[in-house]
Amino acid sequence: MRWWSGARVIAGMVVLAACGTSAGGGSTGPASASGSNSARPSPTAPTATPASPSGPGPSRSATPPSTPARHCAAGHTEISVAPGDAVERRLCVRPGTVISLVLRPRTDDKRWKAVNTSAPALVPASGWRLDADGTAHATLRCAGTRGGEAVVTALAKAPDVAGAARAAFTLRISVVPYTTQG
Repeated sequence: MRWWSGARVIAGMVVLAACGTSAGGGSTGPASASGSNSARPSPTAPTATPASPSGPGPSRSATPPSTPARHCAAGHTEISVAPGDAVERRLCVRPGTVISLVLRPRTDDKRWKAVNTSAPALVPASGWRLDADGTAHATLRCAGTRGGEAVVTALAKAPDVAGAARAAFTLRISVVPYTTQG
Protein backbone atom coordinates (compact mmCIF):
# COMPACT_ATOMS: atom_id res chain seq x y z
CA MET A 1 0.00 0.00 0.00
CA ARG A 2 2.89 2.38 0.58
CA TRP A 3 4.02 2.45 -3.03
CA TRP A 4 0.43 3.33 -4.06
CA SER A 5 0.41 6.41 -1.87
CA GLY A 6 3.73 7.50 -3.40
CA ALA A 7 2.31 7.00 -6.90
CA ARG A 8 -0.76 9.08 -6.00
CA VAL A 9 1.40 11.91 -4.69
CA ILE A 10 3.48 11.93 -7.87
CA ALA A 11 0.37 11.81 -10.07
CA GLY A 12 -1.13 14.69 -8.10
CA MET A 13 2.00 16.77 -8.52
CA VAL A 14 2.01 16.13 -12.28
CA VAL A 15 -1.64 17.22 -12.57
CA LEU A 16 -1.00 20.39 -10.55
CA ALA A 17 2.04 21.23 -12.63
CA ALA A 18 0.05 20.75 -15.83
CA CYS A 19 -2.76 22.99 -14.55
CA GLY A 20 -0.31 25.70 -13.55
CA THR A 21 1.12 25.99 -17.06
CA SER A 22 -2.15 25.98 -18.99
CA ALA A 23 -2.96 28.83 -21.38
CA GLY A 24 -3.35 32.08 -19.49
CA GLY A 25 -3.13 30.40 -16.09
CA GLY A 26 0.54 30.01 -15.35
CA SER A 27 3.33 32.43 -14.73
CA THR A 28 5.44 31.01 -17.55
CA GLY A 29 3.16 32.17 -20.37
CA PRO A 30 4.37 34.42 -23.20
CA ALA A 31 2.74 37.54 -21.78
CA SER A 32 4.54 37.29 -18.46
CA ALA A 33 7.82 36.21 -20.02
CA SER A 34 8.03 39.35 -22.14
CA GLY A 35 7.32 41.61 -19.17
CA SER A 36 5.13 43.88 -21.28
CA ASN A 37 2.67 46.05 -19.40
CA SER A 38 1.13 47.63 -22.50
CA ALA A 39 -2.00 45.46 -22.19
CA ARG A 40 -2.87 46.91 -18.76
CA PRO A 41 -5.73 49.37 -18.76
CA SER A 42 -5.15 52.77 -17.23
CA PRO A 43 -7.03 53.43 -13.99
CA THR A 44 -9.36 55.91 -15.69
CA ALA A 45 -9.90 54.12 -19.00
CA PRO A 46 -13.22 52.38 -19.66
CA THR A 47 -12.63 48.68 -20.07
CA ALA A 48 -16.06 47.28 -20.82
CA THR A 49 -16.39 45.36 -24.02
CA PRO A 50 -19.55 44.07 -25.64
CA ALA A 51 -20.28 40.47 -24.88
CA SER A 52 -19.92 38.14 -27.82
CA PRO A 53 -22.67 35.58 -28.32
CA SER A 54 -20.19 32.79 -28.92
CA GLY A 55 -18.12 33.56 -25.82
CA PRO A 56 -14.36 33.58 -25.42
CA GLY A 57 -13.97 29.81 -25.51
CA PRO A 58 -15.55 26.60 -24.37
CA SER A 59 -16.31 28.01 -20.91
CA ARG A 60 -19.69 29.70 -20.49
CA SER A 61 -19.07 31.16 -17.02
CA ALA A 62 -19.28 34.91 -16.35
CA THR A 63 -15.53 35.06 -15.76
CA PRO A 64 -13.85 32.85 -18.32
CA PRO A 65 -10.70 31.24 -16.99
CA SER A 66 -8.79 32.41 -20.07
CA THR A 67 -9.30 36.08 -19.12
CA PRO A 68 -6.11 37.19 -17.41
CA ALA A 69 -6.65 39.23 -14.27
CA ARG A 70 -4.20 41.88 -15.48
CA HIS A 71 -6.89 43.19 -17.85
CA CYS A 72 -9.20 44.10 -14.96
CA ALA A 73 -9.93 47.78 -14.31
CA ALA A 74 -8.84 49.29 -11.01
CA GLY A 75 -9.51 52.63 -9.38
CA HIS A 76 -12.23 54.41 -11.34
CA THR A 77 -13.88 53.55 -14.64
CA GLU A 78 -16.83 54.94 -16.56
CA ILE A 79 -19.30 52.90 -18.60
CA SER A 80 -21.46 54.83 -21.03
CA VAL A 81 -24.50 53.22 -22.65
CA ALA A 82 -25.99 54.91 -25.71
CA PRO A 83 -28.94 53.91 -27.90
CA GLY A 84 -27.95 51.12 -30.26
CA ASP A 85 -25.26 49.70 -27.94
CA ALA A 86 -25.28 46.05 -26.87
CA VAL A 87 -27.88 45.30 -24.20
CA GLU A 88 -25.37 43.25 -22.21
CA ARG A 89 -21.74 43.90 -21.32
CA ARG A 90 -19.11 42.18 -19.21
CA LEU A 91 -16.62 44.02 -17.04
CA CYS A 92 -13.71 42.75 -14.97
CA VAL A 93 -12.65 44.97 -12.07
CA ARG A 94 -10.45 44.84 -8.99
CA PRO A 95 -11.85 45.21 -5.46
CA GLY A 96 -12.45 48.83 -4.46
CA THR A 97 -13.12 49.99 -8.02
CA VAL A 98 -15.74 52.71 -8.49
CA ILE A 99 -17.80 52.39 -11.67
CA SER A 100 -19.71 55.39 -13.01
CA LEU A 101 -22.60 54.13 -15.12
CA VAL A 102 -23.97 56.71 -17.58
CA LEU A 103 -27.17 55.74 -19.38
CA ARG A 104 -27.79 58.06 -22.34
CA PRO A 105 -31.38 59.04 -23.25
CA ARG A 106 -33.33 56.31 -24.98
CA THR A 107 -34.74 56.77 -28.48
CA ASP A 108 -37.96 54.89 -27.76
CA ASP A 109 -40.68 56.16 -25.44
CA LYS A 110 -39.16 54.36 -22.43
CA ARG A 111 -37.29 56.15 -19.67
CA TRP A 112 -34.65 54.88 -17.26
CA LYS A 113 -36.22 54.09 -13.89
CA ALA A 114 -33.66 52.41 -11.60
CA VAL A 115 -30.56 50.26 -11.29
CA ASN A 116 -30.69 46.92 -9.45
CA THR A 117 -27.82 44.67 -8.42
CA SER A 118 -27.87 40.94 -7.76
CA ALA A 119 -25.18 41.18 -5.06
CA PRO A 120 -25.64 44.39 -3.03
CA ALA A 121 -22.94 43.33 -0.56
CA LEU A 122 -20.39 43.00 -3.37
CA VAL A 123 -21.43 45.80 -5.77
CA PRO A 124 -23.93 48.21 -4.20
CA ALA A 125 -25.61 50.76 -6.48
CA SER A 126 -25.79 54.32 -5.20
CA GLY A 127 -26.02 57.87 -6.45
CA TRP A 128 -28.98 57.31 -8.80
CA ARG A 129 -29.70 60.52 -10.70
CA LEU A 130 -31.97 61.24 -13.66
CA ASP A 131 -31.21 64.42 -15.62
CA ALA A 132 -33.84 66.54 -17.37
CA ASP A 133 -32.65 65.36 -20.81
CA GLY A 134 -33.25 61.70 -19.87
CA THR A 135 -29.64 60.77 -19.06
CA ALA A 136 -29.35 58.58 -15.97
CA HIS A 137 -26.31 58.25 -13.72
CA ALA A 138 -25.48 55.61 -11.12
CA THR A 139 -22.39 54.84 -9.08
CA LEU A 140 -21.37 51.24 -8.43
CA ARG A 141 -18.76 50.69 -5.70
CA CYS A 142 -17.11 47.28 -5.59
CA ALA A 143 -16.30 45.75 -2.22
CA GLY A 144 -12.81 46.53 -0.96
CA THR A 145 -11.48 43.01 -0.37
CA ARG A 146 -13.96 40.48 -1.72
CA GLY A 147 -14.12 38.80 -5.06
CA GLY A 148 -17.19 37.48 -6.86
CA GLU A 149 -19.73 38.23 -9.55
CA ALA A 150 -22.71 40.56 -9.70
CA VAL A 151 -25.31 41.32 -12.33
CA VAL A 152 -26.39 44.96 -12.51
CA THR A 153 -29.57 45.67 -14.46
CA ALA A 154 -30.85 49.07 -15.59
CA LEU A 155 -34.64 49.19 -15.71
CA ALA A 156 -36.65 51.22 -18.23
CA LYS A 157 -40.38 51.83 -18.57
CA ALA A 158 -42.76 53.89 -20.68
CA PRO A 159 -44.29 56.58 -18.44
CA ASP A 160 -47.88 56.13 -19.61
CA VAL A 161 -48.01 52.32 -19.50
CA ALA A 162 -49.03 50.41 -16.40
CA GLY A 163 -46.81 47.64 -15.07
CA ALA A 164 -43.34 47.16 -13.75
CA ALA A 165 -40.19 48.43 -15.40
CA ARG A 166 -38.17 45.85 -17.32
CA ALA A 167 -34.45 45.30 -17.70
CA ALA A 168 -33.14 47.25 -20.68
CA PHE A 169 -29.40 46.92 -20.01
CA THR A 170 -27.34 44.33 -18.12
CA LEU A 171 -23.79 44.74 -16.84
CA ARG A 172 -22.10 41.56 -15.63
CA ILE A 173 -19.34 42.55 -13.21
CA SER A 174 -16.59 40.15 -12.15
CA VAL A 175 -14.62 41.36 -9.14
CA VAL A 176 -11.22 39.65 -9.22
CA PRO A 177 -9.17 40.07 -6.02
CA TYR A 178 -5.47 40.71 -6.10
CA THR A 179 -3.35 37.60 -5.73
CA THR A 180 -1.46 37.13 -2.51
CA GLN A 181 1.98 35.58 -2.37
CA GLY A 182 3.03 33.45 0.53
